[in-house]
Amino acid sequence: MKVLLYFENEKSIRKSGIGRALRHQIRACEMSGVEYTLNPKDSFDIAHINTYMFNSYRILRRCQKKGIPVIVHGHSTKEDFRDSFRCWKLMSIFYFWRLKKMYSHADYIVTPTEYSKGLIENYGYNKKVYAVSNGIDLKAYAPQPENAEIFRKYFNLSPEQKVVIGLGLQFKRKGIADFFEVARKMPDVKFIWFSHLAPILQSHFVRKAIKHRPSNAIMAGYVEDYKVVRGAFQNADAFFFPSYEENEGIVTLEALATKCPCVIRDIGVYKDWLHDGVDCYKGHNNEEFEQILRKVLEHKDQKIIDEGYRVVSERSIDKVGTKIKDVYQEILSNKK
Repeated sequence: MKVLLYFENEKSIRKSGIGRALRHQIRACEMSGVEYTLNPKDSFDIAHINTYMFNSYRILRRCQKKGIPVIVHGHSTKEDFRDSFRCWKLMSIFYFWRLKKMYSHADYIVTPTEYSKGLIENYGYNKKVYAVSNGIDLKAYAPQPENAEIFRKYFNLSPEQKVVIGLGLQFKRKGIADFFEVARKMPDVKFIWFSHLAPILQSHFVRKAIKHRPSNAIMAGYVEDYKVVRGAFQNADAFFFPSYEENEGIVTLEALATKCPCVIRDIGVYKDWLHDGVDCYKGHNNEEFEQILRKVLEHKDQKIIDEGYRVVSERSIDKVGTKIKDVYQEILSNKK
């Protein structure tokens, strides 16, 4: 069995969640013994397409003409496109058309969670949809004290400085404005937001929020040195991610994997697998987030942290590799 893992314009998406998903899929295939290729000109038995633009659709149709089963990966939904890029409402006309074109013509769809599976099934395309996590390489996020030192030095942080981090493209949907508002209420704490989006793609709301952010909120941008980012997860006092909509949230998996206390918004995607006060902390508004963060910064509840790690361990890349291999084998069996 050989699988095509296809990502259109790979260089342009490498900084996004879909870019990380490519690395995770490669690792999952390697760990489960599935042969793969990134070149659509190679020979392969299954096409696993992760993007939705014109060339992705051409490859989809070409494979189907050859009798090769096609999986389209449900990284995106109509729900998580809202409140993202500048002029998203205008862009959504084209984007939703592309999603429909890819999902409706796919033979199968794989998406990260039961939540996103339910959303896609409700679109009415009548396709078999599998829920398989993006996964996380637990070994890559194992504690490394030198990374914490690199992180502290990078931002010139004193040993006693309390730090809260967030990570995600600069979308309104990601809750970046809420991140700043909570930071404003806690001036003695450093709030650092990682990742970057070109200003031309940022909404007016987000640009205004960034411009007027409090002095204790740092915009780190996209940091190339992974040791700095992993050091941030390993050394921060809390990971604060007030996103309004996610299909899984790879950054949440990263925080859990590094045993960083997770403060997240109580939204649908987390309902089935993360539980407030058990393996994470959930809030609904900025007042609750402030109260939760103050509590977390004052007292580190190791029991909640350990339970969060147990939850993310179920999404380790080796287990995801086994699940996606089972999906591939089932699809080939169906073809026969």
